[in-house]
This record gives sequence, structure tokens and C-alpha cells, in this order.
Amino acid sequence: MDFLTTLRRSLSRHPLLLRGSTVVVGVSGGADSLCLLHALKALAPEFEWQLHVAHLNHQLRGAEAQADAAFVRSTAQQWNLPWTIEAHDVAAFARQQKLSLEEAARQVRYGFLLEVALAQQSSTVAVAHNADDQAESVLMHFLRGSGLSGLRGMQPKMLLEEYRRQKPQAGNLEPQAKIHLVRPLLEVPRVEIEAYCAAHELQPRIDATNTDTTYFRNRLRHELLPLLETYNPSIRTILCHTADVIAAEFEVLHAHINDAWGMTIVEESDTALTFDLTLWRAHPIGVQRALLRQAIQHLRPPLRDIDFVHIVAALDVLQHATTGNQVTLPQNLLLEVSYDTFTIAPRDELTLPAWPLLPERSAALPINLPGLTPLPESAWHIVATFEAGDHSHVPLARFAACFDADTLAGPLSLRPRTSTDRFHPQGMPSPVRLKDWMINAKVPRLMRDRLPLIVSGNQIVWVPGYRVGQPFLVQDSTQRIVKLVFKPAGSA
Repeated sequence: MDFLTTLRRSLSRHPLLLRGSTVVVGVSGGADSLCLLHALKALAPEFEWQLHVAHLNHQLRGAEAQADAAFVRSTAQQWNLPWTIEAHDVAAFARQQKLSLEEAARQVRYGFLLEVALAQQSSTVAVAHNADDQAESVLMHFLRGSGLSGLRGMQPKMLLEEYRRQKPQAGNLEPQAKIHLVRPLLEVPRVEIEAYCAAHELQPRIDATNTDTTYFRNRLRHELLPLLETYNPSIRTILCHTADVIAAEFEVLHAHINDAWGMTIVEESDTALTFDLTLWRAHPIGVQRALLRQAIQHLRPPLRDIDFVHIVAALDVLQHATTGNQVTLPQNLLLEVSYDTFTIAPRDELTLPAWPLLPERSAALPINLPGLTPLPESAWHIVATFEAGDHSHVPLARFAACFDADTLAGPLSLRPRTSTDRFHPQGMPSPVRLKDWMINAKVPRLMRDRLPLIVSGNQIVWVPGYRVGQPFLVQDSTQRIVKLVFKPAGSA
């Protein structure tokens, strides 16, 4: 079976490239990408594709990298193909993001390819990963202790959305458009690619860094895999077959994990996740591990390898910990246990400020008016006074507020929020769900259940540190004012 027939079969097995579509082809100038571009160009009339060449200079190899870019430009011109060539400082990006050079290059490269696709109004980016690359990836993930998601290796088709670095400009695809990265050569061994290049007299560029064994993948390629081949000459094929099996079984598990996620999640956003601890503990250990990996990847999409040690540490805390226990997760994420939930979020979002806060599940506490009311288990107290109807008494401090006394429905008390609370904040036309308002007001997640709400009857009068309720504002007609001030213990 010739190369193009094999490629047609792969494209048929995994519907990767739509007939009549524009395809952005990532071309480094090496044998794999040059072979892919040549083969897709040969099939383009048959499938009515429009090809666009994309090349990124990572600025890591000086004159050699510039020569690669010139080669790709020349090839695109000779083959009458449009092209986009850019240069990005990958080393600087790696330093800024505290990433390995390999991971930084991957993120910058995929971000570049995504932006080219948006500019060309294309929904597909094709890259030249082959079967040998797949075997190496599976082995790399195994050595790093990855879960099933990593052990299934690279997928023939994946979304690039997580690499979007900026909104597309006018005239490009809509922001919600899905850009897919496809790998048409994923089932093709490198030896067949090299034979194709030789048969068609292609002269690819040689990247000297591919033999540099200071890079983990290169050590694995040039040292470990040849050693494993002495135990089993078919090790590369076996690793690829194993990836296929795991990928198919992962799809079944993933559907189950999504169901478990929906059952267990309490609150979800792009920056933090809160789960029901009791429901979590009811899941089998395998589901718990998979949910943890999915949670971390939800909050840190580009993160590929999550060390098993992080998963084990998190599971240990979740099984045995009490309120306030924490465990560190990758990329500045923190897991913290509350009374009956746990939250995964960036470390700074799980750090409580020095505010007046209530213990979890506190009962309502009447406010002495006038007088002093200590907050339970806190170094803060409330000083409550009556004032004359004079705007000069209206404070500007974060933890002080004044209300029109005649608008209050009854005695004042303080309590934590409930699931049914609604709040009419100052300046808004109507009441809203307190939960939604707190999210929009960026109230730190851990504070939301402990912030002392000032209430009168079933109405929220004041959310300390944030807003007074619109119905209780001091007006020109106000005759009597209630003034509340939160003060640390020992202050005047």
C-alpha cells in the first residue's frame, strides 16, 4: 500500500479534514512536516482543500532557525501556497511562565497556529506528529506517572481553544468558533516518512537539537527506546496499540466521570471549583483520581502532566482532613477543605483577608442597638449608635455604614448567607440572587459563607466591606440614622 493510500485510509478512519476546507499546515521544514505538506498538496485537488503554510521561528537556534524560516518561505512560494511566518521569543516566555523550554515552545507554537487559523478563517490546523512520536509520548507520560488521559497519547483530533491568546479581530472566525488540531500522520512510522521524502526528492532541513540528549524526549528517543527494542523489537508498535486501547476505554470512563462531576460539583467557574465532600467520598477511588485530574486541567488547561504525588496527597487530605486543611497542587493551585465541601482555586483566592468574619454555620446574632456586639470567635466587634438625620454622619470607611432607621423592618442582626438570599445593592434597579452578586462582586470564595450580613427581618441591609442595600440608604428626608462600625478588639 503506497503512502497516499495509507493517508487516505487514516483520513477516512478519523474524519480529520473536511472536503473543501481551508487547512493551516504547521511546517517546521523537517522531514515530517515537509512530507505532510507535500502529501496534502498532492491530495488537495481530490478533496478540494485550500492549504496555508504556517511556520514559527522559536528564536532558540539563531541563524539555523532563520534558515529554516527562509526554507519554508521558499518552499511555499515554489509550490504556490500562501504562508505565514512569525518569530516568538520562546525562552522569554518560558522564564515568564516558569515553564520548561519544551512546554513553553509547545504552548507558543499552538497559540501561533491557532491565531493563523483564525486569521485565515480556517477551522483546522494539521501538524505532522507520526507513530514514532506517539510511542515516545506514551512512554514519556508513563515515566511521569500520568493517568489514563496521558497514557492514551496524542489524539488524532483535539481542540486548540485553550491556547487562544487574544480575541480574533473583525473578519475572523467568531470567538466561539472551534479550531481543531489534527494529526494525519499519527499512524505512519518515521521510516515511511523518510522513504516518502527520498522517493519525491524532498530535501528537508535537519534540526541539530533533535540529537541533543539534554532534552528529555531526545534522551528517550535516542537512548531508552533503542534499549527497549532489545527486549521487544516491536516496542514502538506496541506502545501505539496500547495508546489506542486506552483511548477507547478512556472515552467510556470520561462519560462516567462527567456524570460524577455533575453530581459532585457545587460551584464552578474558570478560576475555582467547589465540590460536595460527602458525595466525593462516596465515589470509587478511580473516579476520585480522575475528577481531581479533570479539576486541575479545568483550572490550568495547558497543564499536561499532573504528577501522581499531587493526586495521592490530595486524596489523603480529602479522606482524612478536617476543616481548614490544605494541600498544594501544581501551578499555584491550592485545595482547601471546608465543613462539608472542598475548593480548588489559585492560592491567593483561598487566603482569607483580615476581615470581620463569622465561624462556619453560625446562628443569627442580635445586634445591640445602641451598644457593642462582639463577633463570635473573632477579634472584631460592632459598635451600633443612633445619629441625627444629618449626612455628615454617613461614613466612607469600608467597615462602617449608615442606614435610614425608619426603613428597617425590625431589629438588626447579623448572620451568614443562605441559599435563598436576595439582595438589592445600592445603585442597582432591583434585587438579585446574593450568590450571583457575590460572584460578580468578586467576593473571595472562602469569605462568602463567613461574611457577616446585616439583616432586618428577612432583608439584607448591608454586606460589610461592599454595599448597603438600596432601600436603606440615607436620604435628604431621613430623620434618624443607624450607624454601624466594625472595629478590631482593643480599638476605641
